[in-house]
Amino acid sequence: NSVWVSTDHDEIEKVAKQFGAQVHRRSPEVSQDSSTSLETIREFLNHHHEVDIVGNIQATSPCLHPSDLIKVADLIQKEGFDSVFSVVRRHQFRWSEVKKGENKMTEPQNLNPAKRYRRQDWPGELYENGSFYFAKRHLIEKGYLQGGKMAYYEMRAEHSVDIDIDIDWPIAEQRVLSFGYFGKEPLKEVKLLVCSIDGCLTNGRIYVTEDQKEMISYDYRDIVGINLLKKRGIQVRLISERDCSKTLPAMQLGCVAEVNATNKLQVLEDWRKDIGLSWKEVAYLGNEESDVECLKKAGMSGVPADACAVAQKAAGYICKSSGGCGAVREFAEHIFLLLEKVNSARKQ
Repeated sequence: NSVWVSTDHDEIEKVAKQFGAQVHRRSPEVSQDSSTSLETIREFLNHHHEVDIVGNIQATSPCLHPSDLIKVADLIQKEGFDSVFSVVRRHQFRWSEVKKGENKMTEPQNLNPAKRYRRQDWPGELYENGSFYFAKRHLIEKGYLQGGKMAYYEMRAEHSVDIDIDIDWPIAEQRVLSFGYFGKEPLKEVKLLVCSIDGCLTNGRIYVTEDQKEMISYDYRDIVGINLLKKRGIQVRLISERDCSKTLPAMQLGCVAEVNATNKLQVLEDWRKDIGLSWKEVAYLGNEESDVECLKKAGMSGVPADACAVAQKAAGYICKSSGGCGAVREFAEHIFLLLEKVNSARKQ
């Protein structure tokens, strides 16, 4: 009936409202590092007596699909369950833990080693994956998110992504592009990449010779990335705030470029209209404060690892590579993942 974001953070509140959610401002008591989801939900219910069923969706599970939530809501509203939670099927053999110093052997927990079968031939086990918890009000008021007449909802493995530690993040990014939900509007192919020259294609450094000639360096991997994009039919254009027209020909990129660009967003807007593209078909790679508006407008946006803080905040993707050190090639790979997602959606 309604979608709420529970937070004590001004920026999160702003973003939540931009996407149409209502906001419950958490109290300091339930905003500690040690606070539990249950504590936050109970506080929310104290302020919203009209709510009788809560679906707690975890932000750390970005591949969750609306169709799953609709089915779970039906389990409670139409089939009478008090609580429903998400699980995923795993094919992992478990063994008992032997702590250091203990004089005993490990024991199999869910297999017979004498009749060991291939894991892919085994039906597996259901594991709680933390994606969502639905429960009726009376259960939550007693201090439970799971209880009463319970049911689990088995999610597809490709949708079961849990960001728990740092290493999970890049895996989640790729999974979202391959299996994530992007709304009802059809996905658009990227048809134009606009890349800031200084700090993205180059490392931002300018070397000056004794005879006052400028020299810059770039990474050959980025040139390969640009050529791969072109082969896929994606236009690549370059933009710079300074006049680097003398050094650009030496790079032999064969790309349209705009230098001395005092208003990058206007240049981007003109290019987009000239080619006849929607914003969703435009990708932008920038690294400075002057790139922020372009990053916000583009359908796909990225920055190198060493981009300034405000640019990182505005971007949808932060490369692991720094400017002039493979960031363009890395962002190209990111675009290719989206293209795979678009092609997959078309086949379906």
